[in-house]
Amino acid sequence: MNNDIAIKVETLTKTYKLYDSPAARLKEALHWRGKKYHKDFHALNDVSFEIKKGETVGIIGKNGSGKSTLLKIITGVLSPTRGKVTINGRISALLELGAGFNPEYTGMENIYFQGNLMGYSNEEMANKVDAIIEFADIGDFINQPVKSYSSGMFARLAFAVAINVDPDILIVDEALSVGDFAFQYKCFMKFKEFQSENKTVIFVTHSMQEVIRSCYRAIFIHEGSLIEDSYNVEQVVLNYETVLRDKDSSYYIEDKEINTDEHRFGTYDALITDICFGQKDGQDLLFIGEVTKITIEIECRKDLENLVLGYSLKNIKGVVIWGDNTLMEDNKYFSLKQGKHQLFIEFQANLTPSEYYFYVGLSSFIETKIDIDQRWRCKKVKFVSTREMAEGCIYAPSKVIINSID
Repeated sequence: MNNDIAIKVETLTKTYKLYDSPAARLKEALHWRGKKYHKDFHALNDVSFEIKKGETVGIIGKNGSGKSTLLKIITGVLSPTRGKVTINGRISALLELGAGFNPEYTGMENIYFQGNLMGYSNEEMANKVDAIIEFADIGDFINQPVKSYSSGMFARLAFAVAINVDPDILIVDEALSVGDFAFQYKCFMKFKEFQSENKTVIFVTHSMQEVIRSCYRAIFIHEGSLIEDSYNVEQVVLNYETVLRDKDSSYYIEDKEINTDEHRFGTYDALITDICFGQKDGQDLLFIGEVTKITIEIECRKDLENLVLGYSLKNIKGVVIWGDNTLMEDNKYFSLKQGKHQLFIEFQANLTPSEYYFYVGLSSFIETKIDIDQRWRCKKVKFVSTREMAEGCIYAPSKVIINSID
């Protein structure tokens, strides 16, 4: 394998036998002619890819798509039915919360236990213990059995061990979702440090903003198959979100490249045709600290009820600065007649001078189920200041005002 490659996955397949009952399993085992009483379930189906050293890769997909199975095969927890995985370097993995920990051992004992599993001697682990304890920051609980830990404490200790054993490849599967904000921030700063040291990170999460913010590349797994593998992370995320919302349709990739400013899905019964930002001076540039009006134009092709408008402002890294929806504001849906309408949102732009993305979408709900009459639109805006520095947060609007122009 090329020395620049950290992980090489070749035609990886994992098949499970599903039986309707334990009796069916027994019948198959005893049948003299080898009759099958099971159905094959392909958790992974002919998956192949390579990950280079120093890459941070996000693996995304719905629950049950095969992400965790893939990681368990890469780390050696599971064996593939067919295909192979080649690893170049030492792997440290944080898979299911508590995996590899003995609940009867104390936190300190589990530190050494985990180190031994990775091939380190007790003497080598003794040199790493102080850094692990400092990063975990769980106080005297380090000397208590881990069965008494909260999920957050468990995640702290597990991640602290995983990153402080000097791995070449770090694999994290959803385990950080239980940590508090401060701990998650510290973890992502550690990811940045790993990236600067040319270490490989594989990150599985359902937080698409974290994938956009932290990953150079995204791999989309759907129903056991690799659907998309691209360095255009935002495009892969948009494709995944389309599948997630449109559950009844089969996945496909259009021949043309997706325009992330015009990401469409749904019935097209309503279209968001324009988004405009304005301030009192009417200039093209927007100034921080000023009252800013957002005008959203919507064209309805028929009368629509039980509507919810959602919107969010994100920075250039994809982190949500502010977001809301009309259902949360008023605790009720709204309706629109066939024709053209304008919706107005006002907020005090107490922001750091920078470029931002404004996302907006429209949904119709029937008996709490999304009927999906949507068209997501994105607009890039820039806020500037006459001062050298300013910071703050948006003051959320109290109401979205609707004006019919037909």
